[in-house]
Amino acid sequence: MDAGFPGDAGTGTDGGTGTDGGTGTDGGTPPPSSTLIRLMAANISSGNLQSYDPGHGIRIMQGTKPDVVMIQEFNYGSNSSADIRGFVDTTFGPNFYYYRETGAQIPNGVISRYPIIAAGEWTDTQVSNRDFAWARIDVPGPRDLWVVSVHLLTSGAGVRNTEAGNLVNFINANVPQGDYLAIGGDFNTDNRSESCFSTFSSVVTTSSPYPADRNGNNNTNAGRSKPYDHVLVDADLRQYQVATVIGSSTFPAGLVVDTRVYSPISEISPAQSGDSGSTNMQHMAIIKDFLIPGGTTTASITVNSPNGGESWVGGSSHAITWTSSGVVNAKLEYTLDGSAWTTITSSTASSGSYTWTVPNVATSAAKVRVSDASNSALNDTSNASFTITVSGGADGGVADGGTGTGDGLVFLNEVLINEPGGAGAEAYEFVELVNSGGAAVDISGWTISDAVSVRHVFASGTVLGAGRAIVVFGGPAGIPGGLTNAVAASTGGLNLSNSGDTVTVKSGGVTVDSATFGTTLTGTDGVSANRSPDGVNTATFVLHTSLSSSQSSPGVRVNGSPF
Repeated sequence: MDAGFPGDAGTGTDGGTGTDGGTGTDGGTPPPSSTLIRLMAANISSGNLQSYDPGHGIRIMQGTKPDVVMIQEFNYGSNSSADIRGFVDTTFGPNFYYYRETGAQIPNGVISRYPIIAAGEWTDTQVSNRDFAWARIDVPGPRDLWVVSVHLLTSGAGVRNTEAGNLVNFINANVPQGDYLAIGGDFNTDNRSESCFSTFSSVVTTSSPYPADRNGNNNTNAGRSKPYDHVLVDADLRQYQVATVIGSSTFPAGLVVDTRVYSPISEISPAQSGDSGSTNMQHMAIIKDFLIPGGTTTASITVNSPNGGESWVGGSSHAITWTSSGVVNAKLEYTLDGSAWTTITSSTASSGSYTWTVPNVATSAAKVRVSDASNSALNDTSNASFTITVSGGADGGVADGGTGTGDGLVFLNEVLINEPGGAGAEAYEFVELVNSGGAAVDISGWTISDAVSVRHVFASGTVLGAGRAIVVFGGPAGIPGGLTNAVAASTGGLNLSNSGDTVTVKSGGVTVDSATFGTTLTGTDGVSANRSPDGVNTATFVLHTSLSSSQSSPGVRVNGSPF
C-alpha cells in the first residue's frame, strides 16, 4: 500500500483560511445538514511518460476542485512517497488524503478531501501493469463512500466485460449494502451498449443522462468520439446527484472537462485552454456532483473569478464571482503586490457576484480575496495572480515622457519561443508587441524579460504608433527581409526556453504585460503562440497553426495583412 494521510489526521477540509474553499460549486447555501461532494474520474496524464509531470492535468484538477478523484496513470516525479505527497499537496492541498497502488507501471489511485479509513487493490486478472484501486472514505453523514479507480483494457469488449464481472464480485463480497459506491475511471469503452455496462448495472446505475462538455459532447477520448471515461454510482448515491455548477455555468448531468471548448476558461483557472489538447493528453476528466444528507454544514467560500491568469485593463469593469455556503455577507478585497490589501466593499450580500472597477495601476501580481464579513478567518483568494494593464503602458502614456496621450494600449501579441530547426537558430525567436490603442506610446527604455533576466531594452526614441506592432528578434539574422518594424535583442539574444517560459514587458520597472507559455505552446519547432483573436489584449494564447496555415506572422496580422 502507498497511502498518504495528512499528519494532523483532520477531516481534509482546511477549517480556517478557506484557501481550498470546499467544493464551492453550489452557488449558495445547501440545505441544512447536507454536504456537496464532487467526484471526478481522471485519466488526464500527458507527455511521453504517462505521468502528471507536465502539469496539464494538475491545472485541470486545480481549476475544477474535485473532492474525491479516481485517478489513473498515477505517476509523478520519481514516484517516491515524497513526490506523490508533493503532487497531492500542490494539486489539492496538504489536508487531502490519497491511496496509490504499488508495483504497477500505470497505477490507479484515489485522492480525497475526506479521510480514507481503508484502502487497497483488487486483482485485475486481465492485465499485469495495474489493478483495481479501492478506498473507503469517511464522508460526512452516517454512510461511508466506497470508490474504485479502474482502468480497463483496450483489447476488446469481451475482455472488458470479464474485468467488470471480476470487479462486481469483489464489490459484492466487500462493500456493505448500506454504504455509497462509485466506480470511476477509464473504461476504454467504444460505445455505451458494451456488455460491461450491463454487468456493472448490478451494482451501479449506468443509465442516462450523461455528463457533457460545453458543446453537449458526451465522449471523452482524445478525439472526442468515444465514451471512454465514466463516474458510475449506486442507486443510493444517484438519488442525490445535482447539477454541476462552476462560476456562472451549469451542467445538469455533470461535466466532461475539455478546456479547448470550456468558456469562459477563467472559471476553471489555472487550467489553460490548450491543456486538454496537450501532447499525449490521455482523455477528458468526468465530474459529477452529489448533495448527500447528514453531517454538519461547513461554511465555505471559493473565488471563481478572477482566479489567476486573466489580463484586465485598468479602469474597466469586471464581475468578481465566488461561491459560498453558510455565509450571509461577504467582504471583498484586492492586492496589487500580493501583500497589501485594499477593501473593495466591507459587506455585500452573498450573491456570488460583484461588479468591480479595476484600478488603473499596472501589475502582474494582482489577486482578489473574498471573506465572510463576520469572520475574516473564513476566506478564499485567487489561486494565482492576474494582470492589470493600463492605457499607454505603465503610467498612462504621458508620465513616461513619451507621446502617448493616455489611450495607448501596448501588450504581448505573438511570441515564438521554439525556434525553427532547433539549436543554432535562436536568432529567429521573437516577441511581438502591439499597440491597439488610439495614441502612440513612447516605449523608450521599456524592457522585455524572460523568466531569468532582461533580454532587450528598447532604444531611446522608440515610439510604437497607434494600431501598430513592433517585433524583437533574438538576433539580426532572424529578421525577415523587408520587415521594417523589427529590431534585434539588445543583449544579443532572447534565450527563451523551449520547455516553457514567462515573457514580461516592463516600463520603469512596472509590469505592462506578462504571459506564461507552457509546453503546449512551446513544443513545436517554428510555431509561435498568438493571441486568439489576434490583436486583442485580453485574448488567450493559442498555437499559430490553429489560426492560419502559416507557422508564425511576426510584424503582421495572422492573415498576413499589416498592422
